[in-house]
Amino acid sequence: MADFDKAFETSLLAGSGFIGDPDNDEEEVYRGISRRFHPSWGGWQIIDALRLSASNHNEFYKTLKQNQKLKERVRVFFKQMYWDRFWGDRVPDQRIAEELFETSTEMGVHRAVGCLQEGLNILCAGQENYRHIIEDGLFGPKTRNALEAYLKIKDVPYLLKVMNIIQGMEYIEEIRRNPNQEKYARDWFKRIRISKESAEKGLAPPTNLRID
Repeated sequence: MADFDKAFETSLLAGSGFIGDPDNDEEEVYRGISRRFHPSWGGWQIIDALRLSASNHNEFYKTLKQNQKLKERVRVFFKQMYWDRFWGDRVPDQRIAEELFETSTEMGVHRAVGCLQEGLNILCAGQENYRHIIEDGLFGPKTRNALEAYLKIKDVPYLLKVMNIIQGMEYIEEIRRNPNQEKYARDWFKRIRISKESAEKGLAPPTNLRID
């Protein structure tokens, strides 16, 4: 089964820090947690206390990194807010769980699970051990069973690739709906990891595809 701590340490959040506006504390973000959207998070009390006790910005940033209680508050926040909501401890593959977690923090749990379900449905053609599942964004028993059946094929890289492509398509559609989001495009696409592997021999891809 998947391990949350491994997923968190390999995520983009592990390397993030404090982003603050000296004129507007509502714009503060710590390790991906926004004060505007999560003002009641207990970590803000620690951050405010550390800021008051620090003699300068360097000391403040240093104490932020060293405070163990703050680290634990961050860990609990992301586990409860994202990991536990898609039953991360029950996901049978660490790589899939990490992808679900990363996408959840970017797009929400419902959409992340939807990417998994879409991927499973797209790749189920020709497979006898599972059928199409409802793409409802809920990680229930049927989704888990379909994932377990898929994993018996030992074809995880393809599923990860499809999930990332779907995520990228979501970003493109968001930019098309709202051109003001173009400024975030490079940052969004930087977070998508698609590896290239040598394709196994199988059905040749169609040659009659045309994009006008």
